[in-house]
Amino acid sequence: MGAITYDMEIPSSISADKMFKAFVLDGDTIIPKALPHAITGVQTLEGDGGVGTIKLTTFGEGYVHKSVKHRVDGLDKENFTYSYSIIEGGALDVFESISYHIKIVATPDGGCICKNRSIYNPKCDAQVSEEEIKAGKERASGIFKKVEAYLLANPNC
Repeated sequence: MGAITYDMEIPSSISADKMFKAFVLDGDTIIPKALPHAITGVQTLEGDGGVGTIKLTTFGEGYVHKSVKHRVDGLDKENFTYSYSIIEGGALDVFESISYHIKIVATPDGGCICKNRSIYNPKCDAQVSEEEIKAGKERASGIFKKVEAYLLANPNC
């Protein structure tokens, strides 16, 4: 089985700069606040937040995986792009590699669109169902929408 790539676009009424700041630059504090039962914390293990930084995300009770480590592969604050790869934990028992590429694009109405490309490279004997791919898309969309809801409820963030 070859790489599984999926693209999705999620619209938001939040401006691109504010969403990028909350979702990427301040994500270590905002995302656990927006999803307190799902993500209990994000800790920087190495680096300053830029390319090469290693972070540990810890999940709440009831999740299959307790934590996941990821590495920041790309960060462009001016063009609102962010890329990272899972390097330990999570679904790496089934996948050789998992990477995410995010671009937040301003829309004419003052909002934005989060463009997300996810690339999963399964291990040679792994079987990945359409349901698992759909669930992954729904999780990614849900995180973005929870951050959006948090920003709408806390406009001074």
